[in-house]
Parts: sequence; structure tokens; C-alpha cells
Amino acid sequence: MTTAPAMAADLTLVLGGARSGKSRYAEGLVTALGGPRVYVATSRIWDAEMAERVARHREDRGPGWTTVEEPRDLTGMLRRHAAAGTGLLVDCLTLWLTNLMMAEEEGLADVAAETVALVDLLPALPGRVVLVSNEVGLGIVPDNAMARRFRDHAGRLHQSIAAVAPRVVLTVAGLPMFVKGTPA
Repeated sequence: MTTAPAMAADLTLVLGGARSGKSRYAEGLVTALGGPRVYVATSRIWDAEMAERVARHREDRGPGWTTVEEPRDLTGMLRRHAAAGTGLLVDCLTLWLTNLMMAEEEGLADVAAETVALVDLLPALPGRVVLVSNEVGLGIVPDNAMARRFRDHAGRLHQSIAAVAPRVVLTVAGLPMFVKGTPA
């Protein structure tokens, strides 16, 4: 007999496609909490265009956010920054997976172990935690092995987090659709 996973107290998984409004919605959830806000950026800056995107996102968020850049050690960062009354926003899990997969290619990471560690940690975190991720499983089957592995890792990660999250939101055209739970 399997037991149900422990439920995280104030955890929301926000999924959506590119430019679906998922980040804006997630920022609103964290801002509504009041108190300290931590934005966890998982992206890496590879070129000038990405640097411009990052700068624009920081400007759009406005003041009141502490930004922590963490491309790979997400569980360590969450342990260090989670606190009662603090809102943590991780944007985004699919970039984190990309970084892990690249490190795994070099023998520096284990994607499966890292994702299990993250999911196991989530129910123990205090404060509000909002995780943003791209829903990549609605399109065609990718034409190469690495892209298929990425899609598979993302799908498994989303399912595992959805099992422990009281709220799962899918954003479409800027509108939140509650897949699991009710608004926070």
C-alpha cells in the first residue's frame, strides 16, 4: 500500500506556456502575502539578449524583492531562504532542469536525484513558496533525444510537485485556471 505524499502548507505550482502570464500571476501571489519577498532566478545569462530580458524582468517586478540567482542548487537555496512570513518565488523550474541536464552531461549533476530532493524538501518549507514552470508537454514529440529527455524530466517533475502542492494553476492568455485547490 502506498501512502500519499506529505502536503506542503503554502505551495503553489504555476504552469503555463511562453508568455501565458504565469510569472506575473506568481509575482502577485507572493506580493499579496506582504512581508519579505525573494525572487529565485534560475536562468543563466548566455548573451546580450538574455541580459536585457533579466534586466527588464527586474525592472517590471519593482522594488521590494530580493533577487537570488541560483541556476542549480535549488534545494540548498530554498533551505537558506525559506522562512515564516517570507514569500519565495522560483522562476523557473524548466530553466533549472535545463541547467541540471547540461551539468549532468558533464558528470556534475544527477537530474533524477536533484528533482527527488526538491520534491522531498517542499513539504517542510515554511512561508509561501510559488514555483513557476513551463508546460512543455502539450506540443509535438521533440525530434531529438535530449529534447525528449527534457520534456520527460519536466513532466515527471510537474507531476511530483503537483502531488505535494495544495494549489496548481495553469495560466492561459493571462488567466489563471485552478487545476488543483483554490486561490491562495
